[in-house]
Amino acid sequence: MADTSQAPSATSKPTSGERDHLVIRVGAELYALAGTCVREIARWRVPTPVPGAPAVIPGIISQRGVVLPVVDLRLALSMPATPPERSTRLVVVQHEATDLVLLVDGVLDFIPVAVAAMAQPPAALDAARARLLTAVARHDDQPLGVLNLAVIIAAVREGL
Repeated sequence: MADTSQAPSATSKPTSGERDHLVIRVGAELYALAGTCVREIARWRVPTPVPGAPAVIPGIISQRGVVLPVVDLRLALSMPATPPERSTRLVVVQHEATDLVLLVDGVLDFIPVAVAAMAQPPAALDAARARLLTAVARHDDQPLGVLNLAVIIAAVREGL
């Protein structure tokens, strides 16, 4: 059977002051993607390389008959590249008219995050990372960077 699954649904409905987010792991850090942008989570498979593509795009995959670029979030966040592991996942996301796949080290959970718990990224944070974040919050007593998908797409188009 196929290795893919639809994005999991949250076990509890968020209140008006909360928004669902998919918590992902990139390196040793936790990040969140707005649940409304997440379309599907798939197991790792090797993307087809595209000659001349920037390093942040290791290639393309065909997902349900649609060819999508794969963006390595490690490289986008200025982290060193690492080989895929058993927990590596491909997260299919959509923002406005753009569909793409984010390569992440792991997918943890779909959780509601309180809007009031979100704060501006700290000024001391690396500027390359901070520009990709909408906010920071906490999850299980760990910092959680809330990713800005629109900025990630724009950065990839600019060649990071």
